[in-house]
Amino acid sequence: MFRRTAAVVALLTLAAAAPASAVQVSAEAPAVRAGAWPGTISGQTADRYPEGVTWDPSRQAFLVGSIATGRVDVVDRHGRSKQLVGAAPGISTFGLHVDVARNRFLVTYADIGSGERSSDATAGKQSGVAIYNLRTGHLEHRVDLNTPALNPAGGKHGANDLAVDGRGNAYVTDPAGDAIYRITPGGKASVLVRDARLASPTIGMNGIVWDPAGYLLAVRYDTGLLLRISPTGAISEVKLPKALVGGDGLALTADRKLVAVTNKLGAPGVEEVTVLRSTDNYRSARVVVAKAWPVGGPTTVALSPHGMYVLSGRLDVLLAGGQSDEFDLHRF
Repeated sequence: MFRRTAAVVALLTLAAAAPASAVQVSAEAPAVRAGAWPGTISGQTADRYPEGVTWDPSRQAFLVGSIATGRVDVVDRHGRSKQLVGAAPGISTFGLHVDVARNRFLVTYADIGSGERSSDATAGKQSGVAIYNLRTGHLEHRVDLNTPALNPAGGKHGANDLAVDGRGNAYVTDPAGDAIYRITPGGKASVLVRDARLASPTIGMNGIVWDPAGYLLAVRYDTGLLLRISPTGAISEVKLPKALVGGDGLALTADRKLVAVTNKLGAPGVEEVTVLRSTDNYRSARVVVAKAWPVGGPTTVALSPHGMYVLSGRLDVLLAGGQSDEFDLHRF
C-alpha cells in the first residue's frame, strides 16, 4: 500500500527524461527495421509505477525505475522485466542515463511519499544519484544531494532528472528546490546554479538534457518555461510559440531536435509529445510536431535504434488511489 499525501500530489510527476546516449534517431521519422520491436510494448513489473526510462545499448533493452520500490529493471521487446539492481538506492527512482563511454549508468532517487518504504524520516528529505557499473550492476557511487553544504536553507528536496555532458559531468534537477546540481565523474557534488527562477510552490524544474553545442536545456513543470543553462550557470529563457505546461521528460535527438513529454498529472497541462527545432542554439525554438498522446499519464521518452518510446507507468492510477503493476512503452 502507498501513502497518499499532499506532497505526493504535488510531486508525483517528477520526471525522468533520458538523454540519448550514442543513439542515432530522427525525430521526424524514426528508423524502424524489418523485424523491429513492436509499436507498443505492454508489460508488467513487480516493482510498479516506473516513471523514468532509458535505452541500454549494451543489453539491447530498456531500463526503468520504480516509484514503488526504488529498484531498476531491464525490459525487453516483449515487455518482460527483471531486476538489474537488487538493493534499491532509495525509496523511489526517477531519471536514468546510460553512459556507455564510461561503462556506467546513473539513476536519481528520492522519497516523494509514495514508496513502499516511505516514512516521515525520508519523505521530502532523501535526494541523490546512484552510479553503477553498467556491466556488473555494482554500485560505484551514491551521491547525497541533500546535505547542509548543498542546501543550507533546508526545506524539501528530491532529485528527479539528470543529463550527462561529454566529459562525464552529471547535472541534476530538483523540482522541490531552487538549484541544479553538478556531479563530477568521481562523484563530487556541487551547486551549478541556485536561482529563484528555478523554484516553484508546486513542481519546478523537471526534465533536463545536455546539448553537445555546450549547454543544458531544462523545463519547468508548473509554468512550462524552457530554460537554457550554460556550464557556468547562466540562465536564459528559450522563446517558444507555446509554453510546455506539464513539461516532464525531455530527450535530444541526434539532429538536435528536442522532444518534450507533457502531462496533466500535477499541472493543468495536456498529455502530448512535442518536437521542437532551433536554428539559433535554442535561444528560440519552433514546434515541428505536436501529437496528443493516446496512452494516459505519459512521463518521459527514450531514444532507441527502434524508434522513440514514450513511457506511461500508470502514475495516473496511483494518483487516483488505485493499484497497478502494468506499464506501456508506446512508439512515437
